Amino acid sequence: MTFQRLALIGCGLMGGSFALALRKAGGVQHITGFSASEKTRQRAVDLKVIDQACTSVAEAVQGADLVLLAVPVGAMHDSFAAMRDALQPSALLMDVGSTKCDVVAAAQATLGERLNCFVPAHPIAGKEVAGIEHAEAALYQDRRTILTPLPQTGIHKMQAAHDVWTAVGSHVSTMTPEAHDATFAAVSHLPHMLAFAAVNALTAQPQGAAFLDMAGPGFRDFSRIAASDASVWRDILSANQAEVLTQVAHFRAALDQFETALLSGNTTALQQLIQQASDVRSGWTLQAGNACNNASED
Repeated sequence: MTFQRLALIGCGLMGGSFALALRKAGGVQHITGFSASEKTRQRAVDLKVIDQACTSVAEAVQGADLVLLAVPVGAMHDSFAAMRDALQPSALLMDVGSTKCDVVAAAQATLGERLNCFVPAHPIAGKEVAGIEHAEAALYQDRRTILTPLPQTGIHKMQAAHDVWTAVGSHVSTMTPEAHDATFAAVSHLPHMLAFAAVNALTAQPQGAAFLDMAGPGFRDFSRIAASDASVWRDILSANQAEVLTQVAHFRAALDQFETALLSGNTTALQQLIQQASDVRSGWTLQAGNACNNASED
């Protein structure tokens, strides 16, 4: 499958890497790009990530048969609205957002008759650094991409989306938006929030800096995702608030069990709780396509 024109809305790490990967795979002839920052747009041209920098979403989308929306989830609504009238009826539109129910709701509220162009997507990939300078064609290689089709999504659009992500090296899975958000609240969004909270709890103490100086590999590994982009994760946690709060309740109940065992001096119960977690973690295997060494993974 070869697209004549890719419109990249959001010229950052994720969008730029997709453009480079699709071009390397021979899947696109011409790439237009829009970012709010003129400097970023020009940098994308200079790095040969895009062929043409556009000054608006509508200009970039005009005539495109493939559109990738690679902006923070909080900016999806306005981006959908800005592209609606310029979007070709036959175009394939996808996003790379880390939450899906809110993105779907934004599309439903704005795209009108063009809603059937949209196949929501979430590639589980990234790096510890952001920006177009760090884009690379191999970013999606052997990573998982999840598609969450809508009732309006036709089989041809779904197949095209599957083929595009496969072409850039991804393992493609399908979920409902609701199942996606519940799943990633548990395995990504809550863990990120816990890492943020743990680092804040440490540094809020009078001796926090001294404690941090003594931290070793365990703290490094546990806290790695606390280095993630603040604005990105503000949007993710806010967008998936209900599911994240559900996971907070489950975590609080589990933490209470540890606190109860410690307060009562019940070392048997304490060991059982630790062993339970150890057994689960030891028996868990990272599934193909889920590996990622990225501080902002989602």
